[in-house]
Amino acid sequence: QVQLVESGGGSVQPGGPLTVSCIVSFSTIRWYAMSWYRQASGQERELVAQIFSYSTITKYEDSVKGRFTNSRDDNKNTEYLQLNRMKPDDTAEYYCAASRTGDPTYWGQGTQVTVSS
Repeated sequence: QVQLVESGGGSVQPGGPLTVSCIVSFSTIRWYAMSWYRQASGQERELVAQIFSYSTITKYEDSVKGRFTNSRDDNKNTEYLQLNRMKPDDTAEYYCAASRTGDPTYWGQGTQVTVSS
C-alpha cells in the first residue's frame, strides 16, 4: 500500500518561510501527479499546488502564486512545498496527495502550519 508522510509543519511569523515535505513509500513518486491541499479550521479543503507526473510542470492556486514553490526530488521520492512571504490566511492543515488519473488516490495524514505573530 502506497504511503505518504508529511513533515515540516510548525509555527512561523508573518512574512516568514517554511518548507513542508512529503515522502512517498512503497511506490515511485514520478508515476504520480502530486498535489498539496490545505484545510483551515471550519473551511473546505482546497487545492494549493500540483506538480505533474514525469514532469516539472507546476500549477498553483491564485492566492499562493509567486509565494509557494512545489518541487519533487525523484531520487528521494519526496515532494516539497516551499512557503514564502507567509500570511495568517495560510494557517491550515497541509496534506499531500498522489494521483495516477483524476482525483487523488493516496493521502498523507497532514501537517499543521500556523502563521502568527
